[in-house]
Amino acid sequence: MKHQRGDFSRNNRILFLSAIASLVGIAAAFVAKGLLLLIALFTNIFYFGEFTSVSRAPSMEHWGVVFILVPVVGSLIIGLMARYGSEKIRGHGIPEALEAILFGKSIMQPKVALLKPLSSAISIGSGGPYGAEGPIIMTGGAVGSLTAQFLHVTSAERKTLLVAGAAAGMSAVFATPIAAVLLAIELLLFELKPRSVVPVAVASAFAALTRVHLLGEGPIFPVVAHAQFTDMALIACAGLGVLTGAFSTLLSNVLYKLEDGFLKLPVHWMWWPAIGGIIVGIGGYFQPRALGVGYDVIGDLLNGHLVMSTMLALFAVKAVIWVTSLASGTSGGVLAPLLIFGCSLGTLVAPVMPGEVTAGTWALIGMGAIMGGMMRSPFTAIFFCFELTKDTNVMLPLLIASVTAYAFTVLVMKRSILTEKVARRGYDVFREYSVDPLERCTVKDFYAELSDDSLKTSDPSAYEDETCATAADRMAKHDVGHLVVLDRDGQKILGKITVADLFRARQSQLEEESHRETMFPLSRA
Repeated sequence: MKHQRGDFSRNNRILFLSAIASLVGIAAAFVAKGLLLLIALFTNIFYFGEFTSVSRAPSMEHWGVVFILVPVVGSLIIGLMARYGSEKIRGHGIPEALEAILFGKSIMQPKVALLKPLSSAISIGSGGPYGAEGPIIMTGGAVGSLTAQFLHVTSAERKTLLVAGAAAGMSAVFATPIAAVLLAIELLLFELKPRSVVPVAVASAFAALTRVHLLGEGPIFPVVAHAQFTDMALIACAGLGVLTGAFSTLLSNVLYKLEDGFLKLPVHWMWWPAIGGIIVGIGGYFQPRALGVGYDVIGDLLNGHLVMSTMLALFAVKAVIWVTSLASGTSGGVLAPLLIFGCSLGTLVAPVMPGEVTAGTWALIGMGAIMGGMMRSPFTAIFFCFELTKDTNVMLPLLIASVTAYAFTVLVMKRSILTEKVARRGYDVFREYSVDPLERCTVKDFYAELSDDSLKTSDPSAYEDETCATAADRMAKHDVGHLVVLDRDGQKILGKITVADLFRARQSQLEEESHRETMFPLSRA
């Protein structure tokens, strides 16, 4: 009987992983709630001298000029925690998750799961200009990884649960379950298989359901429905995409130039966050709203509540203190600041844009575009902005702007702001993936027919209708350079297939990628 292949690889383990992922999603929602409470608690301790978790923005009323030193104190604590606790708490979380997924067998240490949210809460609570999403993505991933470490699972299944926790964390913080799954696909999973996508989606959904009871329903940035875009306004969206792509390139280059500068300082890296904290304190003294997460600033920009002069000053200070502090190696997320930068760029160009589109609408388009360009995740950006605002009229403009920014940065930048950090630690990340060409061909297309007495049925074998990918896996498993090829009944030896034969299968794809030809030449027409 002919061997039957389906569209996907199937394994009943998907049900087991989905059940565990549902629990990871619920746990990640509670972790997200706890992190947000910790941020509010440390904000009140540092800026108001009160032990309460009431949500308030940093204020200089209690401290006066001493206000400048508050971020320095918080940064000193972060430096001590990193040196004597775990160096992995430094940075914004997503690169660390990528490193664990790709090069660490998806294993995260328990102390990182505890220290990362604590250090991020101290950093943001003391005025650090960061978001909570990076730390919660890493912490949610740690919940998934730790859960998997108690179970009898493979490294690939452990990766699925790690990413499920990461996606659940983002879903819980922003009430964006679809965007969280897309982020997992575009940035973290490095595959598109049911065995990973389904559990990740389950975790994200359960986190979103749990969030309703812990943090309330979304959207977290409600806006008035925007008007339809004219043809000229849609074309202008591409221009905004180019602008945000160029800004993303500039910002990433400046960040890593500053990071190189910190490496040259004649002091231990433990003190670098405090140096960055000085810049944060000075900037915050002149623009207090540049400190902290800044969700209130995003809301004002999306609703057009900030005048141009205020927006420009806030944008400039936020950019300077964020890029300096992040380069110093402190702890905090990048997404919320990027959203502010994207909103600011959209607001900046709004007066010269065509159509009756408001400044708040252009801020939303800029927000999506900078996610598409800076994080190289354009489809995450589209649904993220939609779920944050629930405005369906901006889907097409977001598609144009975010994909344009994505294309721009792909052409001019080797790596994104996220993968550059991993590359600097000695690991190159290649984010493209496609169907394995060996899955598209069968053994019978490439094996050699031989009448060789040395070929015995006891040798490792492959059936003629199995894929070349299956044959390659079997060669690797048995550490051999060839397989005996049998008919489907296993009664007759047809020949053998070697590594060299598999290379010929690979060459067919290379030819598809490199050989150019004109099927209908103009001269013939």
